[in-house]
Amino acid sequence: MVKIAVIPGDGVGKEVIPEAVRALEALNRARSLDLSLETFDYGADRYLRDGVTMPDEQVEAFREDYDAILLGAIGDPRVPDNRHGREILLGLRFKLDLYVNLRPVQLLDERFCPLKGKTVRDIDFTVFRENTEGLYADVGGIFKKGTPDEIAVNEDVNTRKGVERVIRAAFEFAKKRGKRRVCMSDKANALRFAHDLWQRVFREVGAEYPGIEKRHLYVDALAMQLLLRPEAFDVIVTCNLFGDILTDLGAALCGGLGLAASANLNPASTPMFEPVHGSAPDIAGKGIANPLASFLTSALLLDELGLPAEAQILERAVRDAVAAGKLTPDAGGTAKTREVADFVIARVEALSGG
Repeated sequence: MVKIAVIPGDGVGKEVIPEAVRALEALNRARSLDLSLETFDYGADRYLRDGVTMPDEQVEAFREDYDAILLGAIGDPRVPDNRHGREILLGLRFKLDLYVNLRPVQLLDERFCPLKGKTVRDIDFTVFRENTEGLYADVGGIFKKGTPDEIAVNEDVNTRKGVERVIRAAFEFAKKRGKRRVCMSDKANALRFAHDLWQRVFREVGAEYPGIEKRHLYVDALAMQLLLRPEAFDVIVTCNLFGDILTDLGAALCGGLGLAASANLNPASTPMFEPVHGSAPDIAGKGIANPLASFLTSALLLDELGLPAEAQILERAVRDAVAAGKLTPDAGGTAKTREVADFVIARVEALSGG
């Protein structure tokens, strides 16, 4: 049995994650996958009701007893400091040591791309974002808060182990998938200590992969090149903060966050998968949230669990929805969340032979 923990989360997460569960259940029936999906209610409602965010014992249960986690968006205006969001999302990433945040950037249809003349062949790369260190390690503090002399400090944490393992993961991915190029991005001309480490490790690890082209770009130059020549990139690896920014830029190249999937990975831990569009409280409850990111995220989950054929079925069903124009308003359509989901799930069943 393959056990999947499902956390719908907040806002539109509670609308799109159940649709992803329906798709996985359809595949489970049609392909006899022996999936077991269990839903947990961690999110703003639970936090406001009883103060619980993500108990340590639950994290351990996820580590020991589950094969994957499917996480919805976390964030709610009723929790202004977003404490529950940090403790659930970042807590799971850090406590499960999910050091790779993998974000595919793949254009599904030319009409989604804001760049003139770019085709689906031009935008197809994967970003490896370091996921447990950097400025997101929450090391720092505030001195003399609220006074004219206030000082706020956040420390950028970079370890040899952390940098090496994400860079190696990027090269291994390129090697396995037949990708020719790996680009590492930093800001070593300004962050001369932390990102000198990134440069040295990139050269050392890269030397072990002679068949792969190695390239370095400062992050500002890379952002510019992604707009000018996205076709020049296959795999990008970078630090936590820069990866967060660049992957949203990548999502914009492909039609927006409603189509953006991600995976949080460590081969020695329980992987976690999340659509990255956020909880979108402005549209929550209106039935117009885009479920396609949750389906593409579920395809990443299936692939990681060793079910590539089923992942391809789900991806094909999403592409069929795009081709048919069965889309929510953010993607240029007029359909509701449930209409898009029903179409995708029907295609999953048909493609599965059901």
